[in-house]
Amino acid sequence: MKQSVSSKAQSTVLENPLDNLTTILKYDLTAVNGLILQRMQSEVPLIPQLAGHLIAAGGKRIRPLLTLASSSLFDYQGTRQHKLAACVEFIHTATLLHDDVVDDSSQRRGRSSANALFGNEAAVLVGDFLFSRSFQLMVEDGSLDVLRILSHASAVIAEGEVLQLSIANDLATTGEQYFKVIRSKTAALFAAACEVGAVVAGRSPAECQAMHDYGLYLGIAFQISDDVLDYVAAEKRLGKSLGDDFKEGKMTLPVIHACTKANAGEKAFWQRCMADLQQQDGDFLEALSILKRHNALEHSLGEARKYCALGIKSLAELPDHPLRQYLQDLIVFAVERDY
Repeated sequence: MKQSVSSKAQSTVLENPLDNLTTILKYDLTAVNGLILQRMQSEVPLIPQLAGHLIAAGGKRIRPLLTLASSSLFDYQGTRQHKLAACVEFIHTATLLHDDVVDDSSQRRGRSSANALFGNEAAVLVGDFLFSRSFQLMVEDGSLDVLRILSHASAVIAEGEVLQLSIANDLATTGEQYFKVIRSKTAALFAAACEVGAVVAGRSPAECQAMHDYGLYLGIAFQISDDVLDYVAAEKRLGKSLGDDFKEGKMTLPVIHACTKANAGEKAFWQRCMADLQQQDGDFLEALSILKRHNALEHSLGEARKYCALGIKSLAELPDHPLRQYLQDLIVFAVERDY
């Protein structure tokens, strides 16, 4: 028999909120993982082989966990959330496959990326397959609200990808453009994952909106923090090495802030390293020195903390439930991790 979330939450104390959620929602997550493995199968052997390479590489399953946590927070007793959590993970996995092709990445989660092993063409097409599988799962759920939320998120993610591509290596990139990219690429799926959990639980429009808002703010805070970590603590993250974003010339919030404060010499440095990608030994350390000189890393963390506060405010509108505290811990952890 499925143990109630409340009783499991009261008996489980772990430092990492993701570990907490994984433990508390173990029953549901096991069901989701089973669905993921089942629905990525195909009569074309390359499809499960390539998809399984990425899915088997791990990942925290944070997006599916958000769907499960959202429905459980409202004490939903059904199983609709399982297919929708699997759907969310398929959307995410598809975007990772496409991202690695666009970025010409050779590593993902500490292993060779799918495109490096199987080729760009196969990676793109299997990503398309997973997107299609996600829409099948949406339709099987039968809710037009669910279909609207998740299909909209998929479209927004694609828009964010194109926008990021259009401003790549552009020193004129503004903070407004950066936030539009991360709201689309990262936060949209976090928001949708949270909202559909409330929808299947039959909650009010206000509660569904509060869950959406929490997910949106969590996604924004998470991505800003991730961009800061690339300069100060990325070596602690599986599959990432220090300065990956710098090497690719990505215009993240710390760099955008530093560029707005840059003198002539610093502007020439950013132009050579980020726009022209003519990097030399020692450039990363120089970039870090410039970022610290202009307080760019702390400024960016300050922005992340603003969204953290907004996320906590959104949670305050939801029922008093043990999972609400874990979700609050999660958004704090998203900002303050690994420093």
